[in-house]
Amino acid sequence: MKVLAEDLWFPEGPVYLEDGSVLVVEIRRKTLTRIEKDGKKSIVAELGGGPNGAAIGPDGSCFITNNGGFEFRTREDGVVVTNGAAKNYQTGSIQKVDLNSGKYSTLYTTGEDFRIRGPNDLVFDDCGGFYFTDPGKIWDRTWDRGSVGYGKADGSLIRELVFPITKPNGIGLSPDQKKLYVAETESARLFEWEIAEPGVLAKQDLEVPVPHRGRLVYVSAKCCRFDSLAVDQHGNVCVGTLDMGGITIIDVKTGKGKFVKVPGDTHITNICFGGKNEDKAYITQSYAGRLVEMDWPPKDAIAI
Repeated sequence: MKVLAEDLWFPEGPVYLEDGSVLVVEIRRKTLTRIEKDGKKSIVAELGGGPNGAAIGPDGSCFITNNGGFEFRTREDGVVVTNGAAKNYQTGSIQKVDLNSGKYSTLYTTGEDFRIRGPNDLVFDDCGGFYFTDPGKIWDRTWDRGSVGYGKADGSLIRELVFPITKPNGIGLSPDQKKLYVAETESARLFEWEIAEPGVLAKQDLEVPVPHRGRLVYVSAKCCRFDSLAVDQHGNVCVGTLDMGGITIIDVKTGKGKFVKVPGDTHITNICFGGKNEDKAYITQSYAGRLVEMDWPPKDAIAI
C-alpha cells in the first residue's frame, strides 16, 4: 500500500483521471480536491454543504452528490467523526463542476414528487444519465428512509426509482450495464436490480420479496457496515467496509465474498480503479484523512 495524500478532511468519492491524478471530495472541508501523482493537493471547487460522491459526466464535468452537510465531533482519541445533520442543513443536491474553472452549478434539489435530502454516491451509464443513492439525513433519534434515483446530466429529468430502502450507500453498474448494484450501510447487504432501459428498473420475480424489490446478492456474516463501492473489470463488486477496515470483494455470480485489509484506518469509505490496466485501486480512508493506492486485484484477500 502506498499513501498518496494525507491531511484530507473526511475524503470520499475518488475518481481516477486520465492524467493519473485523482479527484476526491472532502466532506468536512466542503471541497472537490485534486491529488496529483506526486501527492500535491489543490482545491478544484469549494462546494459548501457536504460533497459526498463524485463521477465524471458525459461532457467531462464532475458531478457531485452533496449531502447538505454534517456536524462533526472529535473523539477522545483525536479522530474527527460525523455527528448527524449540520445545524444549518437546508437540502441535499446534485452539483456540476467545471474542472478547468472550478465553477459549479446546482443541477437538482428536488424531483417531481420528492426532495433530495442527503445524496451519497452516483454512477453514470453509457447513455449519459446517472443513478444515485440518497440515504437521507440523521438526527438525534431519527433518520430518513432512503431512496435510489436516476437523473439526466443536462438537468432535464430526475426520478425516484426505489423507495423505501434503509441507508443506501454505494452504487454501481455491471460491466454490461444490465444490472444496478446498491449497498445498504447498516445491514451490510448488497442488492441488485435488472435494468429494463436507462433509468427504468425491471420488475423482478423474487422468491422472498422485499419492499424495494431488490434481489439480495450478498450479506456479510461479519459485524460491519458497507459504504461506497466500485465494480472492477471482472464484474466483482468491491465495497468499502467500515469497522473491519478494508474492502469486501463480492463475486455477484456466486454470492461469495473475500476481504482485503487496508491498513491504517477502520473507516474505509470508497474505492476506484485506475492505472494502465486498472491494476491499481485508489481508496479513501476517511477517519485517517488519507488517499492510498494498492495493487489490484490483491493477493492477500481472504474468503469470508
